[in-house]
Amino acid sequence: MDNHKKSVVIVDDNPINLNVGRNALSGRYNVLTVTSGKKLLQILEKMIPDIILLDIEMPEMDGYEVIKVLKDSVGTAQIPVIFLTAVIDPESELKGLSLGAIDYITKPFSPELLQKRIEVHLFVESQKKKLQIYSTNLEEMVDEKRRTVFELQNAILKTVAELVESRDSVTGGHIERTQTYLKLLVDALLHHDVYSDELSSWDIGLFIMSSQLHDVGKISIKDNILMKPSKLTEEEFERMKEHTAYGMNIIMKIEENTKENAFLKHARIMAGSHHEKWDGSGYPLGLKGEAIPLQGRLMAIVDVYDALTNDRPYKAAFPHGIAVNVIKDGIGRHFDPLIGDIFLVHEKEFERASKLSTHDIYFENSEASGALNSSVLNTVANIVDARNEEGNTHSKNVQLYLKIFIEALLTNERYMETVSAWDSSMFLLCAQLHDVGKIAINDNLLNKTTKLTNEEFVTIKSHADIGVKVVKQIKVDIEDKGDMIRHAEAMVGSHHEKWDGSGYPLGLKGEAIPLQGRVMAIVDVYDALTSDRPQRKKMPHPEAIMIIKSYSGTQFDPGLVDVFMEHEKSFLMAGNVE
Repeated sequence: MDNHKKSVVIVDDNPINLNVGRNALSGRYNVLTVTSGKKLLQILEKMIPDIILLDIEMPEMDGYEVIKVLKDSVGTAQIPVIFLTAVIDPESELKGLSLGAIDYITKPFSPELLQKRIEVHLFVESQKKKLQIYSTNLEEMVDEKRRTVFELQNAILKTVAELVESRDSVTGGHIERTQTYLKLLVDALLHHDVYSDELSSWDIGLFIMSSQLHDVGKISIKDNILMKPSKLTEEEFERMKEHTAYGMNIIMKIEENTKENAFLKHARIMAGSHHEKWDGSGYPLGLKGEAIPLQGRLMAIVDVYDALTNDRPYKAAFPHGIAVNVIKDGIGRHFDPLIGDIFLVHEKEFERASKLSTHDIYFENSEASGALNSSVLNTVANIVDARNEEGNTHSKNVQLYLKIFIEALLTNERYMETVSAWDSSMFLLCAQLHDVGKIAINDNLLNKTTKLTNEEFVTIKSHADIGVKVVKQIKVDIEDKGDMIRHAEAMVGSHHEKWDGSGYPLGLKGEAIPLQGRVMAIVDVYDALTSDRPQRKKMPHPEAIMIIKSYSGTQFDPGLVDVFMEHEKSFLMAGNVE
């Protein structure tokens, strides 16, 4: 038997038909002839042919009975079957096709016609198998991409959320701990069938992940209040309470620009309601009882528990037992009685979790998780942009300008080969991270309206190093998956490098600067020039492009400047530029 040839089994109780079929096909295929349906089934226990030619009218088992057996077995269901028959009528043909046959060949058959029919059907089956393999591989690739993006987004959000919390002098791990406690609390509620109808309608994985944004509004609170080690004054406390409204506003801005609201809805609700109290004495709206969204009532308990059991600027950590008693005393006043009672039943689980040095957060796979797409990165960008008192949209602007620039580079012979190898969508997504390090810079420097001192400028420049550390942490968390991290690492660390080597943080020169950073450098400066900044008003487009042109060969890659100048009208039309 030639292993390179396709195999054909001919089943017929007439030896003449078997001989004709064998003689017609044996030159091209490995042909096996069988005289009955029962013998065919025995043979199929040892080998699977590429196609079966099956006579209908046979003793013991006719062709219809045989094909039923074939199609009912997983091992033989996919073998293509062509019926052989001396008489064809519409009713018999319909019956055979309904049972799974792919064609009919009438007897006596022409050798040439038989060869051609077999050739065509084997080709079709070959293409079907290739399509099935491709489809399976494509599904696996899509699933892997979805998992990668989900893990990437969670890692980014986790890292940035920890940076937000670090401004509050909170010990590291607050975000991770509250996620752990939330998962414990939700599992306990479902176990006791408390609020299970509402909880079962949620994607719990997205809900847990969204909790990382519960205090995102603190990014807009001044450092002297956030970091104050003594008791806040009444006025300062009122200012501190505004972080809930700030948080909702940041997330609402993102919701306006995306349809992916499942994740953002949980985040917005939690940010705005986790300081409400069951008796109506909380803030910002003074909601009472079940008028407080369930997301906020859940976060209220875990947030307080973590605050009690960890050091804060104004107090040392309480033992677990004291923390439990404080929460117990607050049930019915501060906390939802049903949720509070469940917490007390499971408080030992919280104590065990609080003693762990690290926590593994497990997110459930769901269709919704694949729908996150750029929402997380938009969130990160809005958090960074929110540090600017004028509420600019710098991250959004540079992403728009980069898209124009990339399209221009793809038509330029010098750059097209490199840029065409990039995943452009990933490149544009990661562009929103280029200034992520600014989240750790004090707001009095970010929003200073006068010229920075040398010392202050050194501090501002540190955002590049901080940003690289953020991206490297993300890289560790997701085990270095995806092109996005490669682009982000290059862009975050190099977009302030200069062509002549006078930039920072490493003083790279010329083409030693990654192309991602050289591209971002131009659009970053263009948007800075054509947008309002704390220290100056925006300038007109013609003035901005002349500045960029004047720095060609010193600050900017001269080849990229040439491309920018060729397409400068596109930048003018795309932006809010005069």
